[in-house]
Amino acid sequence: MIDLRLLREDPDRVRASQRARGEDVALVDALLSADERRRSSGVRFDELRAEQKALGKLIPKAAGDEKAELLKKAGQLSADVKAADADRDAADTETQELLQRLGNLVHPDVPVGGEEDFATLETHGTIRDFAAEGFEPKDHLELGQILGAIDVERGAKVSGSRFYFLTGIGALLELALVNAAMAQATAAGFTPMLTPALVRPQSMAGTGFLGQASQDVYHLADDDLYLVGTSEVALAAYHMDEILDADRLPLRYAGFSPCFRREAGSHGKDTRGIFRVHQFDKVEMFSYVAPEDSQAEHQRLLAWEKQWLTSLELPYRVIDVASADLGSSAARKFDCEAWIPTQGKYRELTSTSDCTEFQSRRLSIRVRDGKQVKPLATLNGTLCAVPRTIVAILENHQQADGSVRVPEVLRPYLGGREVLEPVSK
Repeated sequence: MIDLRLLREDPDRVRASQRARGEDVALVDALLSADERRRSSGVRFDELRAEQKALGKLIPKAAGDEKAELLKKAGQLSADVKAADADRDAADTETQELLQRLGNLVHPDVPVGGEEDFATLETHGTIRDFAAEGFEPKDHLELGQILGAIDVERGAKVSGSRFYFLTGIGALLELALVNAAMAQATAAGFTPMLTPALVRPQSMAGTGFLGQASQDVYHLADDDLYLVGTSEVALAAYHMDEILDADRLPLRYAGFSPCFRREAGSHGKDTRGIFRVHQFDKVEMFSYVAPEDSQAEHQRLLAWEKQWLTSLELPYRVIDVASADLGSSAARKFDCEAWIPTQGKYRELTSTSDCTEFQSRRLSIRVRDGKQVKPLATLNGTLCAVPRTIVAILENHQQADGSVRVPEVLRPYLGGREVLEPVSK
């Protein structure tokens, strides 16, 4: 959530952010009104309580009609105090509810607009000319079947659409990717973490995934637990309700977990293969830093993602995601999109978001710097979303006979294999 003081001091900035997100600007004025009622009712309660306490000291000293009058007044004050307390609680509840609905403040450099209004920041690698090489590229599903690596038919039989099996070399390729990604993260100073896939509502809400993204979340009603769509949730909530010493920052974690997403808004999109699925594994970077360091940390996370994609020898571009496509927690987000030959376009493989103090305020995570205790900044960055990375590797490194060249960074994790060979029929 944002700082209420900032809202009071610069409401136009918050209105502009809401407008850029394509969200309800009237929410800002409703929140300002609720906050004013919260503060005024709090003052009224304090005044009445002080009067009540003063009156309580006078009653034992009084007698006769004076005491009767004071007792009568005390009864009325008691009722007024209860009413003021109820008004204060109601206004506070309304303020918190409205505050939870307000997205993070959009960074001023973010391009304004929807999904297609991003800005391309840089492009890396060379897109292969398959026609010049003399063959038509196969898509990842056909390649996966040739290699005995992907089985979507049995995935659908067992679990339904958008589920799959990774088999044989496909399973080994996932493990190689995870191990290589974790090795890079560990070398960069991240603490490796295996995180829970089920979290409590306060963890999910605290990271901002029960607002506009709630339609994609799986909820286990009998247990009131949520399946995470990313280990960002568990890593953000790891220090929930804690005060961290400033000299411990930055704290950097690399989490591995299964991830679950309904993909409720993607009907008809990417239905072939394993690009958009309900369950997948992912290595996620997560940082806790001082607020003034968040933009520099954002660039560091992006650099580690670029290092990863470069090591996989994939052509990719970096985009500055537009304001209405940010997600409620992010002030700014960069995506790295790899070229997918058979789709003829770039598709998102990694993403990194600067969430500033938004999540730490919701999760009550603070930093002690000298005598000052204040919220800190949190950032996240996908290092390897496994299925999409497999898609990009298979399609970009395929050879005419259906085999796939293995990027050098993965070879130590695949028993030294330089090529993934088709399986014999």
